[in-house]
Amino acid sequence: MAGSQRVYRARIRSTQALKKIFRAMELIAASRIGRARDAAGAQAPYARALTRAVGLAATHAGEDLHHPLLSERTDTKRVALLVLAADRGMAGAYTANVLREAEAHAAKLEAGGQEVVRYVVGRRAAGYYEFRGVPLAGKWLGVSDSPTFATAKEIANTLIAAFSAPADSDQAVGELHVVYTHFKNMVSQQPRIIRMLPLEFTDEEAEVVPDGAPAASGTAAATGDAAKAAAQAELYPLYSFEPSAHAVLDALLPRYIRSRIYDCLLQAAASELANRQRAMHTATDNAEDLVRKYTRLANQARQADITQEISEIVSGADAMAAGN
Repeated sequence: MAGSQRVYRARIRSTQALKKIFRAMELIAASRIGRARDAAGAQAPYARALTRAVGLAATHAGEDLHHPLLSERTDTKRVALLVLAADRGMAGAYTANVLREAEAHAAKLEAGGQEVVRYVVGRRAAGYYEFRGVPLAGKWLGVSDSPTFATAKEIANTLIAAFSAPADSDQAVGELHVVYTHFKNMVSQQPRIIRMLPLEFTDEEAEVVPDGAPAASGTAAATGDAAKAAAQAELYPLYSFEPSAHAVLDALLPRYIRSRIYDCLLQAAASELANRQRAMHTATDNAEDLVRKYTRLANQARQADITQEISEIVSGADAMAAGN
């Protein structure tokens, strides 16, 4: 029984050490999630202003508006799928949910006769695909929980180049879909799929949705003439564009794509930290329960040892008395 006490004491010490680690990770995630939420909120006014500017430029460009980022490509069946996951674990089912959503969407695209080209952000997603032998056209690691605009710009430039590449190029894609986790609040984060290219605007937050998928609550997809009609329905100030609305649109659309990808990265970062905080809080509680369980078992083993020793003493005393 003394051996059982040593085992339980060792388990108590190791569980207490793990509890300290879980608690520290919970506090770190809690301290960083505030900054992540603030960054996502600070990005929203810029995104709205940029969306409005794009809508105004498109409205003033006239009926002959034809821009590569707004046009459907029929010369290729390749579709780029950008998956935003985590670099580290200890975040519950965060990465698993994103990958499950991405693979379900990829299967749907492939069933429609399209070829999926995968781009990933985060070591967990990269490891998932590399372990299964799935080729990756691009990957960005070490930035999932603290993304920067420079990273978003690099990702956007890579994907815009692929969308704008000629059909005979190995990098050419006809669409860009993004799988990320939308941060609603501390207890609710929802995996989402949006179609980034060709552009498809909606009202309010200018959400971009994939073909066949419903728009977010409170938004309604509007493309082409419908988007222009929606823009003209509001009383906007009169603007003059120099050198032309087309030239302004050429400059704004890449900025819009970078802004949207940066917003997705910020939403994913806040969601990852929220999931990690919640997972580490649960792990800390479980560690406390294990410590109490092992303490009770150790005390039971100690009491059993004491009882056995008392029984041996009494038996020895009785034997000595009987011998006399």
